Amino acid sequence: MEVTIQLDSAQKRPELFGPADSHLRLLRQSLGVQITARQANLIITGKEKNVNKTAEIIDRMQKHLIKRNSLTAEDVAGFITRDDSPETLATSKAITVYSNKKVIEPSTKGQLKYVETMLANDLTFCIGPAGTGKTYLAVAVAVSILKKKQIRRIVLARPAVEAGEKLGFLPGDIQAKVNPYLRPLFDALEDMMDFAQMRKFMELDIIEIIPLAFMRGRTLNEAVIICDEAQNTSPLQMLMVLTRLGHGSKMIITGDITQIDLEPSQKSGMVEAIALLRRIKGIACVELTRRDIVRHRLVQNIVRAYRKKDQSKSKK
Repeated sequence: MEVTIQLDSAQKRPELFGPADSHLRLLRQSLGVQITARQANLIITGKEKNVNKTAEIIDRMQKHLIKRNSLTAEDVAGFITRDDSPETLATSKAITVYSNKKVIEPSTKGQLKYVETMLANDLTFCIGPAGTGKTYLAVAVAVSILKKKQIRRIVLARPAVEAGEKLGFLPGDIQAKVNPYLRPLFDALEDMMDFAQMRKFMELDIIEIIPLAFMRGRTLNEAVIICDEAQNTSPLQMLMVLTRLGHGSKMIITGDITQIDLEPSQKSGMVEAIALLRRIKGIACVELTRRDIVRHRLVQNIVRAYRKKDQSKSKK
């Protein structure tokens, strides 16, 4: 079987092919196909199943280049080994944000389900290991809904809990003190709009990035509220957050329940809330797994190794 693919951009061809065509070589060796470059086209020949898979992977490589402006051998290896069906992922639509330089879309089946669940429900819980896009996709959906003027504001909150180390006294005003805890939310936002626009939205309170305690006593109407790192909330804190939900609002609660930084005697509010609420209509829970990790390929192996250690402990 032979398939011809038209390349999206001649300028990005060197990055797509890799240094000395190393990305194409990796595809040839892994999938048993022949790949020939002719002008603006790639010609793939081989067994039908392998040719189709190669064509789908090259399409994903091109999309990745547009989104991230880079493509590494690790990215290509990840596309080859990933089990997700590209036909399923192709049904997803890109998430529209303010940045014209980024195309944001789910990369795995789990992420696609997560995005669809957030759009379909007023309250979504998402649990999963580091690197699965829990926070990033939640912020992307919130920014997209704001851009479409379906809400009036975004509120991003995190509990101020140290990850196993005491930071001690932090100098400066309240913003300087809480900034280290909120930095991941700033990082996600900066990917979706330019700094001047983000600053303007924050000055107008269209976007708020706050510690969890600052939500007490408020009712948030026509907003998307994201509570990140929610595994570190107490049951009372979680109840306080959940009862902030106002008319025309959505709430997204994200966390990794394998990385709880509370005192050993303290129960996680997120774990309790999921157990109590997951059967209520309009509330959904999505669990992402190591297959949904889209960071460095080693992150999957790290998560797997720690999970095996925990499983062996529980058997003893």
